[in-house]
Amino acid sequence: MAVTTTTVAGSCAAAKRASRALATAPSDQRNAALAATARLLGERADQVLEANAADLADERAGGLTEALRDRLTLTPERVAAMAEGVRAVAALEDPVGEELDRRTLASGIDLRKVRVPLGVIAVVYEARPNVTIDCAALTIKSGNAIVLRGSSYAERSNGALAAIVREALAEAELPEDAVLLLEGGGREALAELAMQEGTIDLLIPRGGEGLKAAIKDVATVPVMYAAAGNCHVYVHADADLEMARRIAVNAKVQRPGVCNAAETLLVDAAVAARFLPAVLGDLHDAGVELVGDDRVRELAGGVEVGPAERADWETEYLGLKMAVAVVDSVEHAVEHVNEHGTGHSEAIVTEASGAAEEFVEGVDCAAVYVNASTRFTDGFEYGMGAEIGNSTQKLHARGPIGLRELTTFKYVARGDGQIRE
Repeated sequence: MAVTTTTVAGSCAAAKRASRALATAPSDQRNAALAATARLLGERADQVLEANAADLADERAGGLTEALRDRLTLTPERVAAMAEGVRAVAALEDPVGEELDRRTLASGIDLRKVRVPLGVIAVVYEARPNVTIDCAALTIKSGNAIVLRGSSYAERSNGALAAIVREALAEAELPEDAVLLLEGGGREALAELAMQEGTIDLLIPRGGEGLKAAIKDVATVPVMYAAAGNCHVYVHADADLEMARRIAVNAKVQRPGVCNAAETLLVDAAVAARFLPAVLGDLHDAGVELVGDDRVRELAGGVEVGPAERADWETEYLGLKMAVAVVDSVEHAVEHVNEHGTGHSEAIVTEASGAAEEFVEGVDCAAVYVNASTRFTDGFEYGMGAEIGNSTQKLHARGPIGLRELTTFKYVARGDGQIRE
């Protein structure tokens, strides 16, 4: 196990010390730690799976929803995918030291703007052990240390994975404390982590609105929320309806317990009578519980659709449930999305370029799709290797949080004796 038993403050201070060594370590050394992590994941897969099986069998996991159990569950394929993700991160261009701008000032001073690590990242996350590896890989590559706080019901899995990364760091002659895993603790420990000014440079909570609210109440360190995803698919009047069926079902069903899964389907009134019976049948056959407005229920074609309450338009189900509404135009679809959505990912299916542009420009979100599933909002899919989460904020990052989102910059000025008059 790699769970630390020191205080929260002590762990954060240790991570701060480690971050200074990591920030100045050469790229080859950081990549060596990632290569060792990927190799050890393969060599220790059985140990990781054994730890995960114990977490799944623990009574603390007994009350999890099916979606959360899916998030918690590791398989040989998922462990192999983690290793592949680490290799993908290692292969990316190193962001540290990247020159963003350069110019000569009137004084003759040479001024460069260069990318540098943030320092210490803290991540609070729920039942997804792969987050342990994704976060560690991204922070090591970007020259940051990380303090991880996972769910108590994933403690064994997270501990086994963090131990692998710490061993890999030591093998690369980097400080093990660049990756620290805290014991779960309760609200008090979470509040203490959120108030570690001077050691934590950025806190990223990954979870629902409850976690977001708990952090907002107490945080004194900078916070970037990887928050809820109440995502929509809008089927326009000029959509290819067969394409729309595939996209709507994929966005909901392919992996319903994740933040980029669609929770609401909006259908233009002009095609609702033709489209709804088929797509509702597809969704029903896939096990999706459906709720809808009056027009949807009238056009359901025998498929069971319950009445939608206002709360349904606001809910991130993270499971096999979907709300469905009929709208009268692109404008009305945009209004619905902006009123009820969380600013994560939205999609329109249409053959009309004008409608596509109106939707793209109108919806306020981190990622918008034309004729594609919302399920693509993902750091790996975007070529980032992995992600720490998806930010629904606008500062300082929006969308998948990858390497460059874990950096800031400094100005480096070189002169030859200039003084200011």
